[in-house]
Formats: sequence, C-alpha cells, structure tokens
Amino acid sequence: MHFELKKIYNEDCLITMSKMPNEFIDLVVTSPPYDNLRDYKGYSFEFEEVAKELYRVTKIGGVVVWVVADATINGSETGTSFKQALYFMQMDFKLHDTMIYERVSPFPMDNRYHPSFEYMFIFSKGKPKTFNRLLEKRKARTCVQGTFRATNGELTAPDNKAKQRMAAANNSNTTSRKNVWRYAVGGINSSKDEIAFKHPAIFPEQLAADHIYSWSNEGDLVYDCFGGSGTVAKMAHLQKRNWILSEISIEYCQIAEKRIAPYLAQTSLF
Repeated sequence: MHFELKKIYNEDCLITMSKMPNEFIDLVVTSPPYDNLRDYKGYSFEFEEVAKELYRVTKIGGVVVWVVADATINGSETGTSFKQALYFMQMDFKLHDTMIYERVSPFPMDNRYHPSFEYMFIFSKGKPKTFNRLLEKRKARTCVQGTFRATNGELTAPDNKAKQRMAAANNSNTTSRKNVWRYAVGGINSSKDEIAFKHPAIFPEQLAADHIYSWSNEGDLVYDCFGGSGTVAKMAHLQKRNWILSEISIEYCQIAEKRIAPYLAQTSLF
C-alpha cells in the first residue's frame, strides 16, 4: 500500500504502524512517556505491543533509539527503563549500546544525588547497517598503546590491525565521541523554536540530530512513534532524511505541524 511520508499522523502509533509493511523503517528515534513523570493529556501506551510492532516494521540492520528514564515512587526508582530494555531483547532486538544523555541542568533532590541523565538504549535488528561515527576534538595528546588481556587472564600483544588502529589514533587530532552525550536543556538550549516549549517534555534538537546522523543516511526513513513537538521530524528533514511521526494528541500535532512548516517551506529535499 502507498504510505505518505513527511507527515504527522494524528493517531495511536499502533494504528500508524499497522499500515506499514514489514521492514519499512530504517531508524526510530523516540522518547516514550516515562512512568508518571509527565501528564501527556492523560494518554498512555501499550508498551509491549509497541515493541512488537517496532520489531516488525524495522528493517534488518535498522536501529531503534529509545530515550527513557524512571520515576521515583515510594523512595525507589521504578526500573521501568530496564524492564523495557529486556523486553526489546526478548523481541530479538540486540542491545547494541546503552548510552547516557546527560542534562547540563539537573534538578535537586532532598536525599539523593541530582538526577542528571536519561538512558538512550540503542537496539538493532541484527548488525546495524549504518554507523556514521561522530568525532570530537581531542582534548589532550595521549598516546594510545598497551596490551590486551586474553580470556585466560594472560596479557597479549596487540595484533597488526590493533597496532594500525592505535597508530592512527595517535596521529589524529580528533577522537571518537564516547557513549555519554551531554546537552544543555531548557530555554533556547533545546531549541530556538519557541512553539516547541508548549510541549511539556522536549529533548534537545542536537540529541535527535546526532542520532539521526549516526544511524542513518540521506534518503533513509526515520520514524518517531511518540512525535510530541516534532523534534525528530525537523532534524530528519534538515539532514535530508524522509520521516514519519505518530502523535495521539491533536494539540501536540498542531504544535509540531506549526513548528515544522517553515522548514518544509524553505527546502524541497526530495
């Protein structure tokens, strides 16, 4: 069936995905409602059914970026994030990486350290078909060298390929970004689109942009099953990817449509 791209579908994501053929999506970047941390107009979602459908519609080699945190209830974190990660693995997704999104502006707590991060679980359907590595300027000139410890505990010398990688690292002014990503949030830090902040929980545009760049290529199809204020659509569009959003709230759909409209008008990418 024909499926319209570059569109926000005002419906439950399970309805949107039910219209998709198998192995349709290259990359999912999304952030589901976290326990009871936000009131999303009273809507909830069926996590297990969403996970099953995401596995069906994701291409072999495709990636799902699942940004999630936990509420604290009766003095204990819920652990929902871990339960969800384990369920994705039961669906036969591979937990390719457990990444951290560190917020520069943590909120103080009474009797524990400030919660300043969220998990970014990277699930892949098989081996990821795309990885565009993000680099950053090396802060200090350090020499990469050393030995490797074998499974029996003995130290072994690096093989030729490892020596080549270490030599290249030593001669470079850049280094691979690590899997803890730090972003300023709030105000104009997350976005310069004022309308975006009418949504209660946007994540930084750069976070979405960095994942879209890392796990997809131009022309690929990016999906956000909890579209919110349209951050993923905007950043996918600016990076010349196709995109689809699902958002069950008509109010949030209207916010996203108004936010994205100027960027759609400025460029005709495909």
